[in-house]
Amino acid sequence: MTKTSRRQTTWARVDRIVSLSEAHNVLPWLKPADDAEAAELREYYTKSAEVYRRVAEMDRGHHHEALYWAEREAQKAQELGGQ
Repeated sequence: MTKTSRRQTTWARVDRIVSLSEAHNVLPWLKPADDAEAAELREYYTKSAEVYRRVAEMDRGHHHEALYWAEREAQKAQELGGQ
């Protein structure tokens, strides 16, 4: 299995995350190295923000905290040239 297909499989697992603690446990394992290409880091932060936004709606006890993390990750993506 290639590195790319392992990462895709893992991102597929992320689609099943329903709590903030799960997001905090899984997402760091998917983060590219700090010296990775800007596009790769931007993609990670964009996807991570989407996960936290979704979690905010499912894990209502951590709604505001998940929204904070979504905004934080989206800001990082934007700083790397994202939308």
